[in-house]
Amino acid sequence: MVAVHAGVLFAAPLEVWLARRPLYPVLAATMLVVLAITFAVRYWVITTLGDRWTTRVVVVPGASRVTQGPYRWVRHPNYLAVAFEVPALPLVHTAWITALVFGLANLAVLAVRIRAEDEGLTRFGSDEPRINREE
Repeated sequence: MVAVHAGVLFAAPLEVWLARRPLYPVLAATMLVVLAITFAVRYWVITTLGDRWTTRVVVVPGASRVTQGPYRWVRHPNYLAVAFEVPALPLVHTAWITALVFGLANLAVLAVRIRAEDEGLTRFGSDEPRINREE
């Protein structure tokens, strides 16, 4: 996950520079709005989880799942935000190859991460709804 997120920050400006990608103001503005929404969702997730928020996969045995905030509607709201954030960032300046490659790589990493979290929740959580640990 760290490699994907760091890679997109390196690859996007490199693609813009090497491929001489043009800036399209409408695309840039749209992607900046998408990024603002993803940041707002992440902030909402962090404030909802409070001291339970962590970047690691941690399940508190027997603890109940958080069901307020964005968790009322989405099981993994932070990952949903990240799924939009990773391709949106390079698209601010039309780095579409970076958006595609790292967007797909991010989805693959998220699939593994979500599976690990869900397995941990099933194995160690209580019979009640369980805590969702976000990235």
